[in-house]
This record gives sequence, C-alpha cells and structure tokens, in this order.
Amino acid sequence: MSLFQTKSVALLQAEASGDQRLNKTLTATNLVSLGIGAIIGAGIFVLSGQAAAQYAGPAIAISFVISGLGCLFAGLCYAEFAAMVPIAGSAYTYSYATLGEFFAWIIGWDLILEYLFTAPTVAVGWSSHFVTFLKDFCGVTVPAHLCNAPFDVDLTRTEYLNLGLFQLPYHPFVSTGALVNFPAVAIIVFLTILLYIGIKESANFNNVMVITKVAVLLGVIGFGLWYIFTHFAAAKANWTPFIPANTGVDGQYGWSGILRGAGVIFFAYIGFDAVSTSAQEAKNPQRDMPRGIIGSLIICTVLFITISLVLTGMQKYTQLNNAAPVVNALINAGAPAALRFVVEIAAIAGLSSVILVMLMGQPRIFFSMANDGLLPSAFAKVHPRFKTPYVTTILTGVLAAIIGGCLPLSLLGELVSIGTLLAFVIVCAAIIVLRYKQPDLPRPFKTPLVPLVPILGILICGAQMVGLPRDTWIRLLVWMAIGIVIYFGYSRRHSKLNNAAK
Repeated sequence: MSLFQTKSVALLQAEASGDQRLNKTLTATNLVSLGIGAIIGAGIFVLSGQAAAQYAGPAIAISFVISGLGCLFAGLCYAEFAAMVPIAGSAYTYSYATLGEFFAWIIGWDLILEYLFTAPTVAVGWSSHFVTFLKDFCGVTVPAHLCNAPFDVDLTRTEYLNLGLFQLPYHPFVSTGALVNFPAVAIIVFLTILLYIGIKESANFNNVMVITKVAVLLGVIGFGLWYIFTHFAAAKANWTPFIPANTGVDGQYGWSGILRGAGVIFFAYIGFDAVSTSAQEAKNPQRDMPRGIIGSLIICTVLFITISLVLTGMQKYTQLNNAAPVVNALINAGAPAALRFVVEIAAIAGLSSVILVMLMGQPRIFFSMANDGLLPSAFAKVHPRFKTPYVTTILTGVLAAIIGGCLPLSLLGELVSIGTLLAFVIVCAAIIVLRYKQPDLPRPFKTPLVPLVPILGILICGAQMVGLPRDTWIRLLVWMAIGIVIYFGYSRRHSKLNNAAK
C-alpha cells in the first residue's frame, strides 16, 4: 500500500453516522463554550502583560490581531473539515482524507504532543494561582515541597547527546528537593474523573467555568473603560508612544517587537482546534461545528484586544512584566480590593476549563487512531454506561498527572506552540489539496476565498514557527523521529486501510 493512500471522505462520513458508541449531546452553545474554555486562560491573565512589557508595548493589541488572524484563517479551514467530516480526530482525520495515512500519522503524533503537554503545562500554572489564592485569601500556606516540581532544567549548563551522525544539545535535569506538585496532580485527577463520567457533565462544568471568567473579564473591561474615560490624560500617557521605538535588542518594541509579541501570545489562542475533536459528540455537527470554532475564536479575539487596550491604559506597559498583570493594573488604577479576589477566582476557573478541554481532546485523538488500526484496539474502547473513551481518558489523565507533577513549567511550555502551529499549517494545506482533488464533495460549510485564506493561514502560522527557538525545533524532530519508528514498527502493519487494500 502507498504511504499516501487516503481514506475516502464517503467512508469517514459513513463511520461518523454509523458509529453510535459516543453520546451525541453537544449543542452549538456547548461547542462555543468549549472553544472559549480552551482559549481563555493563562494567555490573557499572564502573557498579555509580559508580552507588552518585553516586546510590543501598548501595541500588544496589534499582536493579538496578527495572531488572531492566523488562527482565524486556520479556523475557517478547520470549520470546513469539521462540517464535512464530523468525526472525532480533528486534523488527524482531515489529513487522512486528503494527504494520506503517513501524513495522518505524523499529524496525529503531533497532536498527541500538543494535548499531552498543554494540559500539564496549564495545570502547573493553575497550581501557582491556587497556592497564591490559598495564601492571600485563606491564610493557608502549602509547603514548597508539595507545590513544586522535583526536577528542573539547568539552563546554565549545556550537554550533548551523541546520536552518531550528530550531537543533540540539551540542558540537564537537576533535583529541586521538592516531592511533587500536588495541586497540579489533583486538578488533573479531578477533571479526568469528570471526563470519565461523561461528556455532558464535563460540558456543564466547562459552561460554569466559562461564564465565570467571561463575566469577570467583562467586569475588568468595564472598570478599565471607566478609568480611561475619567482619567484620559493618564491613559493617554500610558499609551504614548503606542508603538515604542526599537531598543536595538532583537524583538523588543517596534514592528519586530509586535511580531515577536504575536508569537509569544499565540499560546493564548491554543485550544480552539480542540472543538473539532468533539465532532462525533455534536448533535448537529454540519451546522454547529463551524459555529463553535469560528464563534469562539471571534469572541475571544475581541476580548483579548479589548483587555490588552484597557490593561495598557490603566498602567504603563513597562510595569506589566509580572505574574499577575491584570491584578496589578487594577490596583494601580485604584480598583476596589475585592476585584483582585474576583480576578483570582476567574484565573483559576479559566485555567480549569483549559485543562478540561485539553484532557478531553487527547483521548479522542487516541480513539480515532485506534479505530483506524494505527494504535492498539484497546484505545478505541468505549465505556458501556458512560459512553466515553474511558481507557484513553484514564491513560491521558495518568500521563498528564505524572508530567504535571514532576516537570517544570519552563520545559513543558516549549513543546506546545510548535505542535499546534504545525497542525494549523497542515490543515490549511489539506483544504487546498481536497478542493483540487475532490471539488464536488458536499461541503455544508465552505472556507471562503480558497486558496487565499489557507495560504495566508500557512504563511502566518509558518512565520511564527520560524521564530521559535532552535531547541524547540530539535525536540519536535526527535518526537517525530520516535513517531516514525512506531509507525513503521507497528501502525503500518496493523492499519485497517492497509490490510483492506491487500
């Protein structure tokens, strides 16, 4: 069988309509909420202030526009596929239908990297917020050895792994003396249990979290606008200059800083693609999947741009480089002390929903790959009562808890963005390929202005990939090399498509 043999869209559509093992309970509102739940988290509560202080200044709002446009172009491509092929698997399934099995495996392996590391990355951030909240508002201090990773990366030392043809540089691990990041493990275990019980229960929990954090963000925006209108001279001074001059340091201020800022806050948008992993559990996927993907992206982009403007209006951008820029900007603007409490609650709620959606997306990638024979059949098992992919839900939860409890944030975050950007690039390319190869396929939703929109998505996301550090690229290549070994060692021989062609 050719490595690039595709799985027909007709077969995928038949599988989507015939496989009733997963509960179809999600509405358009649930899907929009899942998208918002995945997107609004650490990006807006932490990275917005840091990126403004270090790279873009008040023009961080433009950075959000640039990054949002790249995601919107990719989102339009995701929406066409999600409506046409409403089956779990996201970009993996789309690649199988257009680029062939080998590319499908590559993107599936890439998505495993994205989801498996995003959940523990955000869980570590959740742990930090939760520990601070307990200390500041409850008077409870969690011992340091129970809320930090037992290992860290020594960035001052570089060692080399001899791989024969080349040497791989890496920073060695060192012991921190801590036992485990217990809060990070606890939140992952709790949300894994919730996902094990059922998608509807998980969606309801996510809805509560989303309502909480959106309401608080709107409250922050409302106070910020009031401050700007009543202290316009101070706000104008904070916004001046809107695009600070380039300092001569690479990527600091000027248009280069805006672009660097876009790459940094791209993490804020990670997650909208997780909506497409739930296509098989949507009541009316042809209609509602595009609404969920595009709707959540538009809502979050508007919120991000607005909050970044009021944030830099309330406080000088040079003073926003801290772990809680929103809270500090509110204090600087004279906001009521109670508002800090509310914002901390929103941050915890926001991070909880991000972890939930990431833990929900990973098992469904496993589920789809196992259905195609590329992973062991046990990964496709569905609970007879709860109708959830329980084996992979447990596996994902255990792995994420170990990673989040033992590894530092500095290492976890590096692998997330490049995996997501690669998925976006491949989905955009797949739209062009399928329009050329099968132009007459029924498309309930069509990406507008093809090939312009997909090409712009490829260019913007590809440019952000190019700007990532070399070490991140090396780790991606190593991860992909491991995946290729597994594909040729196991998946290719067990592929249902391959065996059917013999």
